[in-house]
Amino acid sequence: MNKKIPIAKIGKTYGVKGWQKLHLLTDFPEQFKPNATFESYRIDLTIEKIDIKRNLVKFKGINTPEEAKKLINRVLYTTSEKTKEEIKLKENEYFWFEIIGCEVMENIENRQVGSSKFQVLGKVVDIERVDVDYMVIKTNEELVNKGYAKRFLIDFKRNVENVDVENKKIYAKGAIDILESLK
Repeated sequence: MNKKIPIAKIGKTYGVKGWQKLHLLTDFPEQFKPNATFESYRIDLTIEKIDIKRNLVKFKGINTPEEAKKLINRVLYTTSEKTKEEIKLKENEYFWFEIIGCEVMENIENRQVGSSKFQVLGKVVDIERVDVDYMVIKTNEELVNKGYAKRFLIDFKRNVENVDVENKKIYAKGAIDILESLK
């Protein structure tokens, strides 16, 4: 699946030659380089020049503040496929688009490592970044019917033991305790 991913929003104009502020929505600013093309509403935009330290961008064919003003508030998109090709992650790092949609499960058989009895707690529907990355979990309908919260958050670093993006599964620890505290 080649999903569109928002990676930046175009801001106000800067100077008289068509430069604009670029508000990043990604952890990978290295995607923004001269001649890189991104999809936007009804048009593709190609970077002519970039000053990533100052968050400034100039697009090809945009040479005046008047032309640049037409692009304000547009969102730039890339695809999951292109992101995977261009960005190399370290071990145990994942793209958010790989995490969203994963089932979250936790070992409930005496909560011992190695046992095979898992409870499906829900599905990751979003990721919120506060001071840390929290996964927003839509609680399994069976648990909601038993009086548990419809949604809950877990800290990715603290509560995740293992991630299997191929099978869309996240194995958590302590997530049941969080869910039970909300009952």
